[in-house]
Amino acid sequence: MAVIEQMLQKYPLATQEEKTHALREIMQEIALAGLYRAGFFEKAAFYGGTCLRIFHGLPRFSEDLDFSLLCPVPGFRLAPYLAGLQAEFEALGFAVEIVEKVKSAESAIVSAFLKNNSSVYDLNVAGQKILKIKLEVDTDPALGFATEEKLLLQPYSFYVKCFSLPDLFAGKMHAVLFRQWKNRVKGRDWFDFEWYVRRGIPLHLGHFCERARQSGDWHETSITVTQFRQLLDERVSTLDVDSARDDVRRFVRNPQDLAVWSQDYFLQLAGMLACQ
Repeated sequence: MAVIEQMLQKYPLATQEEKTHALREIMQEIALAGLYRAGFFEKAAFYGGTCLRIFHGLPRFSEDLDFSLLCPVPGFRLAPYLAGLQAEFEALGFAVEIVEKVKSAESAIVSAFLKNNSSVYDLNVAGQKILKIKLEVDTDPALGFATEEKLLLQPYSFYVKCFSLPDLFAGKMHAVLFRQWKNRVKGRDWFDFEWYVRRGIPLHLGHFCERARQSGDWHETSITVTQFRQLLDERVSTLDVDSARDDVRRFVRNPQDLAVWSQDYFLQLAGMLACQ
């Protein structure tokens, strides 16, 4: 368990919530190691909020592991890679159960759930609550994205193929503009949008367009910066800022940083957004 102890050293562990976030993130990194050892990143790339958190220092915690195949593969399944993932956990003293999710409807997303059923390393989390991480793989991805190899040093040194930051931004803005989340607002999307703009990261408009066309939300072969900004301004004008703030609060260490949020604030951020 020396590796786990070393991995825990980078986290504050003063509260139960901090312990839960720490253990979940360690599980995520072990899962990435297992997928790497199984050869998964020869066919897929990592993207989403957890990718931002682990490799780019996004200051919020994230729950899921999201992947995209490098090209469409009908009938792709995670199953061939899960044995290697499970072996990685067992080698570090974690007993896990991996359950493949049965799809109730036709979808391009293949899912599995990784659950920690053990208190081998006792943070007073595993014995009281099962941590669950959802793995999702987009088997029919919108193309036109670039990838880069990012290094993780724990639980051992290995590389993860990740979307480039401009393409990660494009995927995030597709979610900001078109995500259908019933009556709730996913404030984590707006937190990430703020983070990208503050970092000065340009959005890859071509990949955004490919995603929007694939989802049926855009019907032209290209999109201009002016058209994109109009879509964003319209979306901000309908944003329930209080609901967005409530959604993300439990994932950030300093909720007071959200006090500045308002429709006007996001409109000003939208005006600062750069595209490429």
